[in-house]
Amino acid sequence: MNYPIMVGITAMALTVVAANILVQFLVGQWLTWGAFVYPIAFLVTDIMNRVFGSTAARKVILAGFVVGVFCSFMGSQIEGEFGPLVTLRIAIGSGTAFLIAQLLDVSIFDRLRRDVWWKAPLISTLIGSTVDTFLFFFIAFAGQLAFLEPRVGTEWANEPTPLLGVGPGLPYWVSLATADLGVKLTIALILLIPFRTISQRLVSQ
Repeated sequence: MNYPIMVGITAMALTVVAANILVQFLVGQWLTWGAFVYPIAFLVTDIMNRVFGSTAARKVILAGFVVGVFCSFMGSQIEGEFGPLVTLRIAIGSGTAFLIAQLLDVSIFDRLRRDVWWKAPLISTLIGSTVDTFLFFFIAFAGQLAFLEPRVGTEWANEPTPLLGVGPGLPYWVSLATADLGVKLTIALILLIPFRTISQRLVSQ
């Protein structure tokens, strides 16, 4: 495996590990620090795709998925205040959302790569982040999937709550997902700057 792909794999692995650690720490009522770090995974994927192609990007995604599964396993072995830090549903949701969203990102990026420079990374990341967020929160917390892990209660996540404290009454996990997505989409816009800078430097080498 060549050096650039190894660098991409390392960057993705570090991002996944950091996001898995920081998701344990709350920021206010609706967010964790993981939401601020996770968008870097899409930045890594898009840079690899732009500079080295979709095959390289998919190799990096697969490595990130393997690291994520390992993090979930480790988290399942650590007891928190309310049980394991990572439940089966969280592990399934995390892995499924990551893999589907990242591969979708690569596919959309490929379709748009010949348009203006910002369109492929922005649109692929916006769609990928949206799919990732709602897949994860639905699988991990929605009452409709309680059969996946009936011994672990998610009643708290399904309590009717005003959306972000002001909107219509919806399950609490919907507010968590909405706040999480808002941060990810905002950071996606900011990350266009390093995407452009890093991609240009790598292409010129």
